[in-house]
Amino acid sequence: MVVLMTDPGSILVVGDLQGCLDPLERLLDAARAAGWAGPLWIAGDLINRGPDSLGVVRRLMREPDCIAILGNHDLAFLAVAAGVRTPKRGDTLDALLAAPDRDELIDWLRARPMAHFEAGHLMVHAGVDPRWSVQQTLDAAGEVEAVLRSNDWREFMRHMWGNAPDQWRADLQGWDRLRAIVNVLTRLRFCTPEGRLDFDTKDGATSSPPGMLPWFDIPRRATGGVPVIFGHWSTVGLIERPNLIGLDTGCVWGQTLTGCILAADWTQRCFVQVPCAAGGR
Repeated sequence: MVVLMTDPGSILVVGDLQGCLDPLERLLDAARAAGWAGPLWIAGDLINRGPDSLGVVRRLMREPDCIAILGNHDLAFLAVAAGVRTPKRGDTLDALLAAPDRDELIDWLRARPMAHFEAGHLMVHAGVDPRWSVQQTLDAAGEVEAVLRSNDWREFMRHMWGNAPDQWRADLQGWDRLRAIVNVLTRLRFCTPEGRLDFDTKDGATSSPPGMLPWFDIPRRATGGVPVIFGHWSTVGLIERPNLIGLDTGCVWGQTLTGCILAADWTQRCFVQVPCAAGGR
């Protein structure tokens, strides 16, 4: 691991937490020892499946400079909280739902972004439609953010789930349009060059369905020249390329929690990891 000089502007970007508070605390300690002294970014899936989703949310709410984007598990919790979805087997949301400050926690989650772009780096949870530029990605994310922060958010939860349409089109309207955006930003793994999504395959990058590739390997991807940071895909593990950082390394499945420290001038990066026991402890 390369150790950076202590830099008050360095950023720590962390992969999927999924309610794993103890590994997060250990990773923060390791990152500080490696030179991190600045903002904290989380690449979505803050909660669910791990042992302490409530603790994770409260911890991030206390973090003075934290940008945490929403993933599919975070949206699933909001749907349960809205009363339009029942928890699935394996969900660990009871403490969040029963918390005395439940409404405050829900409002905090609803206010999180769906994507973030800063100093030339784009952070999303799952991926980016290969035809979308950075600005198109942020515009699409903004449409979902607007409804999540509105009084219509519960109604949106009723219409958010589903695999159709399986491809973004600019002429989509209403709930179909928002659902397509959510599916790209929080569920994407494999797709065609035209952006048609596969919703079934969750294996590694070499298991592409016919006619599809991992979204980040699509030729001439519009964001190909931009460093993209993402999570969501634990079966591909850590990915480090000049313009790609994949950070879901399966903490909740007993593997590791990974963070990437980006220097303030964005010219250096180093990775920190901590082991996780089964169940994300």
